[in-house]
Amino acid sequence: MRTLSQLMSLEGRLAVITGGAGHLGRAMADALAELGCSVCLLDRNRSALRDAQEQLQARWQTPVATLEIDLEAESERAAVAAWITEKFGRADILINNAGFVGDSQLRGWVVPFEEQAIDTWRRALEVNLTAAFHLSQVLTPLLRTSGHGSIINVGSIYGVVGPDLRLYEGTPMGNPAAYAASKGGLLQATKWLASVLGPDVRVNAISPGGIARNQPEAFARRYEQKTPLRRMGLEEDFKGAVAYFASDLSAWVTGENLMVDGG
Repeated sequence: MRTLSQLMSLEGRLAVITGGAGHLGRAMADALAELGCSVCLLDRNRSALRDAQEQLQARWQTPVATLEIDLEAESERAAVAAWITEKFGRADILINNAGFVGDSQLRGWVVPFEEQAIDTWRRALEVNLTAAFHLSQVLTPLLRTSGHGSIINVGSIYGVVGPDLRLYEGTPMGNPAAYAASKGGLLQATKWLASVLGPDVRVNAISPGGIARNQPEAFARRYEQKTPLRRMGLEEDFKGAVAYFASDLSAWVTGENLMVDGG
């Protein structure tokens, strides 16, 4: 019988993390690197990728590779498997973490429902849902031969529940339909993929609640009052969840969605 430390060890494995240079992507990469995993960070921000790579290598002395990629581009996604095969020869974990979240300056995004733009809707679905499907598809041959294949999709609380728009009153923030629809679709895709890729590859999801990122005080205060643990999330709150799904701690778990949302 293996010990807990043996079950959670990721020595000799490789994790591919989209949005790997962002806040949550870095935290997840840090958790897996601590457990001995090599990591490949995919992101569109070249300087952030370089910074994340340097920090991870200095902290854990583990191999870290980076790939600058536009996840809206089908041709760039299609080339990922060949690049990883050439560089590492394997892939054991895929974390579909990258998210199209937009901002208040993006046309047709944080606006009333009647003004939300179809082209912006399409962009959100392309990054949040289609890219996750496509990367899972192109990396499946490598994940199948791993012996420990695991896909982790990063959903959202808003893929499960409808928004309370009162949270956003008096702020530049909002909750576009495309974000919720794409994350809800990702959670259903998780169940579909778990059924189809088993027993070779396990597929699970993590759905974050609100993460503290210097939001307006009024929003943060309202959000905290709706949350049983009375605070917003921190990046480190997700380390345990990703370590669980990536490792053999969850060897008999697939098709699940773990809410990490303070209740």
